[in-house]
Amino acid sequence: MKRFFFPLIALTLALPVFAADKAAGEAKSQSCVGCHGAKGNSLVPTFPKLAGQHAVYLESTLKEFRSGTRKNDLMSPFAAGLSDADIADIAAYYEAQK
Repeated sequence: MKRFFFPLIALTLALPVFAADKAAGEAKSQSCVGCHGAKGNSLVPTFPKLAGQHAVYLESTLKEFRSGTRKNDLMSPFAAGLSDADIADIAAYYEAQK
């Protein structure tokens, strides 16, 4: 048991962890406002409302756009320029909105 446990702890500590910064996310989300509305409250039915969405969902969706797993002519190029930290910050910001 100990042989398995200690390498698992070392692996866990080696994984990158991003402490999401909501204030940074607000600044980074300014290019989103045109489609998704102020604070993520879209008024246009074709653009999803981001306010109040779970950060994990928003992060996974942005990473799928970035990797090309999920494709959209508007979102894919936008997400391509985002780092993991950018994505975590933006997701944290929108999760906190109402």
